[in-house]
Amino acid sequence: MNIYGFLTTIIFYATLPFFYLERVIHKKSFGWKEKFGNLKSPFSPDGKIIMLHGVSVGEVIALENLVKKLKETFPKYKLVVTTGTKTGQDIAQKKFDGIADLVTYFPFDIPSAVNKFLDELKPSLVLIAETEIWPNFAVGCKKRNIPICIINGRISDSTYKTYKIAKPFFNEVFKNFTAVYAQSQEDLQKYISLGMKNTEFMGNLKFDIKKKDADIDLGQNGYKVLIGGSTHKGEDEIVLDCFKKLKSEFPNLKLLLAPRHPQRVPEIEQLIGQRELSYGLRSKDEKFTDHDIIILDTLGELGKMYSICDIAFIGGSFNKTGGHNPLEAVVYDKPTLSGPCIHNFKDIYSILQKAGAAKVVSTPNELFLTLNTLLSEENCYNQAKAACRQVFEEQGGALNFVITKVGELLSIKAR
Repeated sequence: MNIYGFLTTIIFYATLPFFYLERVIHKKSFGWKEKFGNLKSPFSPDGKIIMLHGVSVGEVIALENLVKKLKETFPKYKLVVTTGTKTGQDIAQKKFDGIADLVTYFPFDIPSAVNKFLDELKPSLVLIAETEIWPNFAVGCKKRNIPICIINGRISDSTYKTYKIAKPFFNEVFKNFTAVYAQSQEDLQKYISLGMKNTEFMGNLKFDIKKKDADIDLGQNGYKVLIGGSTHKGEDEIVLDCFKKLKSEFPNLKLLLAPRHPQRVPEIEQLIGQRELSYGLRSKDEKFTDHDIIILDTLGELGKMYSICDIAFIGGSFNKTGGHNPLEAVVYDKPTLSGPCIHNFKDIYSILQKAGAAKVVSTPNELFLTLNTLLSEENCYNQAKAACRQVFEEQGGALNFVITKVGELLSIKAR
């Protein structure tokens, strides 16, 4: 591994001018000071610190409930969250404000940056989310007797093929990790085959969400309700056109349309008027008994609204947004559909699609046809609902698993 550290340092500094040009020209690189290990720790030298790393948006979202639970369970420990990307950093700063004691960037994986970072921060435990395997960082932790674990661990099929080619190398890398906790049995077997000894199945942190208390009366009884959740510009037209065509075949169908940005409500009202459909506003407590559509023009209510729907479409997926969290609907056993752009939640959709709880459609016409099938074929609809329940049963419990493991590792470290 000393040779690896030497080679990565040479390669890094040889390519550094190109990264710098990218930073200047395209403004794609941020946090260079911190990434070089120039971290000024705000904590006392003998402080107790749990460090969590999520490289980008998806990993940071997965860590949200865990960070909150760690704060509650281990109040004597400071929490540090690191990210690798600017988008991940922005999300982490917002989500962990007032919860994490420090949010910063993960160091470049070269010995000099890693050593400066670890010598300054001195974490008691490091938790790496999902797919990040940084050899020099792992070596640095091992040398300092800092437990380092991969949580919610997963390896994509393409990455696994690469790792298998370099299996002897990764066999050595994994010796520096305390444990790997995999999010699926498939991922578990991949880690084992690559030589990781201390590996366990934990489930998926992203599935550890709770149903929100819901006592909602939109006059929905006796109707089928479709939700268009977190829709963006251009998607409302798609949902409305599908709804209008479906309405001719299913007269008892209603639509709850929830734009991601409430300031777009006047624009949506105009779109509905062009299609000669009636609508009411949630803010005025209007009901489905009087309208085809209710626009959710209030804040903070969408999550619980999925409890009253029959089918959910999740927006941000027919544009470049990358989708929004489908689990808010699936947790209520609601078959869930999405457009093709889901890069923020691709791993979740992969699990949901394999189970049959969700479907990613490529075109507006495919969205219409899938909705039609779910509304007209009871057996198909019931199978999707059952798949929602099953996937949560299989994936649940990950949060408590990690909390238990953290307690054990901190106890051993304290001896």
